[in-house]
Amino acid sequence: MNLAADTPTEVARDTLQQRVAAKLRQMLIEGTLEPGAKLNERVLCERLSVSRTPLREAIRLLAAEGLVTLDPNRGAFAASLSADEVAGAFDVIAALEGLAGEQAATRITDPELAELRALQLEMQASFERRDLAAYYRLNARIHELINAAARNPVLTGTWRQLNARLHALRFRSNQDEDKWARALREHAAMVEALQARDAAAMRALMVAHLHSKRDVVLRRLAAHDADTAAEAGPAPRP
Repeated sequence: MNLAADTPTEVARDTLQQRVAAKLRQMLIEGTLEPGAKLNERVLCERLSVSRTPLREAIRLLAAEGLVTLDPNRGAFAASLSADEVAGAFDVIAALEGLAGEQAATRITDPELAELRALQLEMQASFERRDLAAYYRLNARIHELINAAARNPVLTGTWRQLNARLHALRFRSNQDEDKWARALREHAAMVEALQARDAAAMRALMVAHLHSKRDVVLRRLAAHDADTAAEAGPAPRP
């Protein structure tokens, strides 16, 4: 077997798979593919200009992240969480981010702080342009950096695994402008706490920030369920 000949093909396949997964991930996070929606392979192949093989490999990657559910008989669907699952997941991630913030406050480096301040300014600019997609990418980078600054690989690995399932919900929690502005202020307070090396304040800010997102998401889910029930009309009498 010629390994030199085989390797480029494998690398190209992996690279394409990752690119397709990244595009699908963005579609899931930004709501182009709604929770519970079926992933139509033919439509997605045309939209992403790829064949079915890399698309299916990308879908399997996203299924491992919890963003997609696979039904052997029906196909792949955008993951959908119940209200209880959302509440439980946000409670756990709030605890994880609280610990990450607390540890980061005593371990973050000056260059990391400088990067955080720069990201905060970019995020403010995205808010002023009302560019939610750019804002969310910067927001996600800030949370990644805080977790990295905690210098706790076990914590960061656990957080990433759970956070992957919540990306879409976190993105949509900022679609109300008042709540979006409040989230921006909360991020500014986090930078101040990190600069002050105030571990207790940082933990409290992170937990409150995630609980606030949890409450927004739960209200949106309840409103969506109420609208769906209203559209369906009254249940038939037995």
